[in-house]
Amino acid sequence: MNAQDLELKIAGLEKAIKEHKDFSSTYENDLKQTQKQLEDYNKPELSKHMMEQIESAIEEVVMKYNFAEAENYEIDYEIDYNNTIKASNIEFNYCDDLAERISDSVMDLFKEKIEDEDN
Repeated sequence: MNAQDLELKIAGLEKAIKEHKDFSSTYENDLKQTQKQLEDYNKPELSKHMMEQIESAIEEVVMKYNFAEAENYEIDYEIDYNNTIKASNIEFNYCDDLAERISDSVMDLFKEKIEDEDN
């Protein structure tokens, strides 16, 4: 093989690789879409009206929650180089309580389905 033949072969191989990459990206996209469809297959459907009610329930709980209470937080202080005290870390201690209140508020929108013991 001479240099021209090798260059031609390289160009052909690069073209083949590019074409296969295009095919593989198409298959990858199809695979992702199909996986998403499978994931969503058994999910219950939710109407827009119901979603708005859930959003309202969550918003109501968050808006009523008292984030201003200092005892809800754990604050670490440090002294800066110019002898000023600053908060170096603030941690909200009641995430579980807030999540439970949100969950309760959303669950109040639904009635509980009684499962058969056979299922």
